[in-house]
Amino acid sequence: MRICTLTVLTTLLLGTCIFAHAQQTTPMSVEVFPFELEDKSAGAGIIPPDEHDRRYLSESAQVAKDMLARSGRFTVIDAPASDVQAAAPHGLRNCSGCEGKIAKQHGASLALLGVVTRVNRTEHTMFIRILDAETGKPVSVGFTDLRMGANYAWPRSVKWLMTNRILR
Repeated sequence: MRICTLTVLTTLLLGTCIFAHAQQTTPMSVEVFPFELEDKSAGAGIIPPDEHDRRYLSESAQVAKDMLARSGRFTVIDAPASDVQAAAPHGLRNCSGCEGKIAKQHGASLALLGVVTRVNRTEHTMFIRILDAETGKPVSVGFTDLRMGANYAWPRSVKWLMTNRILR
């Protein structure tokens, strides 16, 4: 009787471990929205974002997408720009978490928003937030004020945040 009980318990434990492992390896879908620039520099309103700013914002979003996909924990969904503009004409950072609702409409479980705040032409801060699309609650949040480098450094800030805050 004792061997039978031990066999049953071992089988249940093994089955539970296999089920738990299967659940952990199922990638979650995450919609990565275009990164946004919040310009707080003295030139804000005088010097509009240029092609370099747009390029480095795009590269920053791509770094986040690549790192999420490489982690094996996420399936990345791209956000259609028209949907974002229609839902949040003044930026997702100003819509109180509406990116979660948009991601849910696109079938994603999570929503990632990245915001670069330009302090001046050579310093910036960065904020990345991942929301649960169902509840709108934060799943992961990262902020850095590395403040090193102009717009060409934004993708490096994303890499640091993803490595040290978001994907830990």
